[in-house]
Amino acid sequence: MGDALKTFCEASRAALRGDPGPGGREQVRRMVETLVSDPAFVAAWLGADAPTGKRTLYQDPELGFVVLGYKQDKPHRSPPHDHGKSWAIYAQADAFTDMTLYRRTDGGEGAGPARIEVARTYRLEPGHAGLYDGPEIHAIDYPAGARYVRVTGCDLDHEPRLRYDLASGEAKVIESATAS
Repeated sequence: MGDALKTFCEASRAALRGDPGPGGREQVRRMVETLVSDPAFVAAWLGADAPTGKRTLYQDPELGFVVLGYKQDKPHRSPPHDHGKSWAIYAQADAFTDMTLYRRTDGGEGAGPARIEVARTYRLEPGHAGLYDGPEIHAIDYPAGARYVRVTGCDLDHEPRLRYDLASGEAKVIESATAS
């Protein structure tokens, strides 16, 4: 593991041990902004020689948080989704990601009929990170060449999450590793 990544992981572990709640996660969000602004980190983990797609860079054996690197060669737009009970931080290293946050308006929870509406949209530029705490519904849209880091509170492959189908008005449990 490179020095910047190792330092980030150790500092994140300390922050989350000290405050496993919103304050600790906000500390991690600020630190990951520094990480994705480090040219040496970006070159080593997300640069020309890095594999395309998603790659696990680190998983903490004690606290379970996961650091993932993404190097995307094609544009992508995800459907609205959540991360179940886990939190997630998206941190942009190159290009941009347009974020759309939604709110559920039907008063329901879980899978089944669901109405959602756009609550906020914004763009993550290089060096910026956004924190999505628990069941916050969001969608991502990025161009070819986007590179970013996502830190999650746990391995999302083992966390029940929901994907929202705007056309059918249904929330469905995600059964794969990605929202789409």
